[in-house]
Amino acid sequence: MTLSLRGRLLIGVIALVVIGLSASSIATYATLQKSLVGRVDAQLEGGRIEANSALSGSQRGPGPPSRFPTGTVVELLNQDGSMVDIKVSTPFGGTPSSARPILPKTLPSQPTDHPAPPFTVSGTSDIAHFRVTYWPEDSLGGRIVVLAIPLTDVEATLDQLLILEAVIGAGIVLATALLAFVIIQIGLRPLQRMGAAAGEIAAGDYSRRVEPATPRTEIGRLGLALNAMLSQIEAAFEQRTASERRLRRFIADASHELRTPLTSIRGYSEMLRRGASESQADSDLARRRIEEESVRMSTLVDDMLLIARLDQGRPLETKPVDLQAIARDAAADARAVAPKREITLQAPGAVVVSGDDTRLRQVVGNLVRNALVHTPSASPIEIAISAQDGTAQLSVVDHGPGLRPEDRERIFEPFYRADPSRSRDSGGAGLGLSIVNAVVVAHGGHVQVKETSGGGATFEVALPLAR
Repeated sequence: MTLSLRGRLLIGVIALVVIGLSASSIATYATLQKSLVGRVDAQLEGGRIEANSALSGSQRGPGPPSRFPTGTVVELLNQDGSMVDIKVSTPFGGTPSSARPILPKTLPSQPTDHPAPPFTVSGTSDIAHFRVTYWPEDSLGGRIVVLAIPLTDVEATLDQLLILEAVIGAGIVLATALLAFVIIQIGLRPLQRMGAAAGEIAAGDYSRRVEPATPRTEIGRLGLALNAMLSQIEAAFEQRTASERRLRRFIADASHELRTPLTSIRGYSEMLRRGASESQADSDLARRRIEEESVRMSTLVDDMLLIARLDQGRPLETKPVDLQAIARDAAADARAVAPKREITLQAPGAVVVSGDDTRLRQVVGNLVRNALVHTPSASPIEIAISAQDGTAQLSVVDHGPGLRPEDRERIFEPFYRADPSRSRDSGGAGLGLSIVNAVVVAHGGHVQVKETSGGGATFEVALPLAR
């Protein structure tokens, strides 16, 4: 398991080829051996007459007939195994071979006059093995005739086959190893590219993607899966970075917003300590301003806590709420604050959602108050409530100066104000629309801002209707 994938694949391919060649070679060797030995056995079984003739002297020549291989031995033995006569097949004009079969001391008795089944014995001199059969011969006084054919040619043929198989097998294994190495090298090249890409990604390049990425191959499908995972990781890192950036901006803005009332409270407290009590007017001013700044700071802290709770996913109160009633109350409050402002409400019927009545009133109130603060006093405001496709639609339309495109993208961020002025009279702390977005999202809806036809801003809220 410590080897590389390339090494394990190469060893596996070579081992498979070696096993296949070995099995094929063994089968070929065994088949040829059986065939050649079978031919020798056929000669032994059919050579009884010629062997008897050679021993009885009725055949011309010094040994068995020429159809037997050179070195064939015919022996005539007594029942006790002692030799009576021997004939050896010799090539014409050649010298008789001195090789003899090494027979068992006692041959098994043969109850019939048929030749015994052939068997193999060792030989002497230059012949390693003989194939032997024997039979009792009545015409020769009941003595035993032994016919032995040398296996020299058979063994030479088998030895040549072994050498040929070894050479061919070695060549095939070598060629297979080279070809497998090249194929595996080419096949693993995409994985090497993936490894290099993974190294770059680990170094911090999260936009890097692996190749190949195609559904047609296994490695390509792996590339698709890795790219999908990398996209999710990149999105997660971007989300974390954005969250950290928003958190840092939130802390900085919150610190700025809290510093102002705290500074005012500290200043008026020092005024009282230095002797404002001696002047009733200064004393009343200091106490009033300390109270006002304390209330404003408490409101700011409450708003930040609300946003934090909503971001944490804490559950809100859930009950049927009629948006028509909330919008009607918000329009009445706006008319009381700005009696000269034209404020219209379009709510033809009840639109019931499931949610927190207090928070939803805060949503509508913040949107209407935002329109009152950031538009000219003569600019009309339109509030509309409707229901469509299982969704409640709330819109607050103003006809003021509107929002720049870059402001529309960040308008729902905490402490962000489209008005560059830091005056509290022109826009508060910048948490109103952040609370709107957080409350709407907590209710399973969404809020967006669009440009009003003819100028102005349109805030649209979508909430799921109550079941």
